[in-house]
Amino acid sequence: MNIHEYQAKQLFQKFGIRTPRGIPAFTVDEAVAAAEQLGGTIWVVKAQIHAGGRGKAGGVKLARTLEQVREHATAILGATLFTPQTGPEGRLVRRLYIEEGCDIDRELYLGVVLDRDTSKVTFMASSEGGVDIEEVAEHSPEKILREAVTPLLGMTSFQARTLALGLGLKGKSVNSAIDFIQKLYKMYIDLDCAIVEINPLVLTKGGEIIALDGKVNFEANALYRHPEVVELRDLSEEDPAEIEASKYDLAFINLDGNIGCMVNGAGLAMATMDIIKQFGAEPANFLDVGGGATQEKVTAAFRLITSDPRVKGIFVNIFGGIMKCDVIANGIIAASKEIGLTVPVVVRLEGTNVELGKKILSESGLGVIPADDMADGARKIIAAINRA
Repeated sequence: MNIHEYQAKQLFQKFGIRTPRGIPAFTVDEAVAAAEQLGGTIWVVKAQIHAGGRGKAGGVKLARTLEQVREHATAILGATLFTPQTGPEGRLVRRLYIEEGCDIDRELYLGVVLDRDTSKVTFMASSEGGVDIEEVAEHSPEKILREAVTPLLGMTSFQARTLALGLGLKGKSVNSAIDFIQKLYKMYIDLDCAIVEINPLVLTKGGEIIALDGKVNFEANALYRHPEVVELRDLSEEDPAEIEASKYDLAFINLDGNIGCMVNGAGLAMATMDIIKQFGAEPANFLDVGGGATQEKVTAAFRLITSDPRVKGIFVNIFGGIMKCDVIANGIIAASKEIGLTVPVVVRLEGTNVELGKKILSESGLGVIPADDMADGARKIIAAINRA
């Protein structure tokens, strides 16, 4: 689950992490009133969307007068921003963040993520802040510092100091960075974050370390522990199909192809998408119904897949361990009756109650195409689409 920059900074402040002062705004008048309340002679008008690259897309503007605040707010609010992370459809700006100016000396980068190779929370830092960190990683990997945190010890002062010195900080700014990094680690752990990224992290001319930006992503499976975080969810920034999927506890992600996939288990879902691509076609979605799917969940899954007009066929790939093949079969039949399946469906079943599942489908009169294995299923669904 993602949140907006201003929400991330509100969380930063709760953990004692320094940020510039700012106020969210949902109208142009609110933006001007926010600048007046902040005071000063310089403000930053920022679009609030769940995507990076806002500045390059015209979503971050500097204002030196209240009239400029009004002009920038009018231009940005209600506009559609196009960045590498929004996709070709762009993202509509529904809210702004008005922030006070900052006396910047240097721009840095700081990120926290779970490194799945080491199974440790890892800090990444770079002196190349304010630019796309992916470009730095590709062209100057030596400029990215890493510190893996031992769970029993947490982020130690020694490790935080190592990062600070590696960034070229000196004097009191080193202590400011140590304090900042340790507080950020506490927030990451306490709130079950998946990713925290600050780009840029700035060193002020006064020697203080401040988060000038903030991107926070939370581990979805831990949200039940954090109702205060769930309240920050902005449904307008999420795919409607993915919102619907979450109601049934389905793991669903829209993709760009035309073959709908319904699979149980994330690993099998990835393999299914891979084999579809191997045979020259493209999956329309990632959809994992989970190990304990009910007929209701299976029906909901079909409803989600067929709601995408790009889907020309469906490949159901089930390995029944906890999941029973007869439940899947009955779900397919129920879905067909409820929503009226009009595209070809190929089904590969293996595991618990597989013969019963195949018998139910063969006697249903639906015209479901059986497959012997994954490769056979991929070939058959592609052939069925080409014949249609």
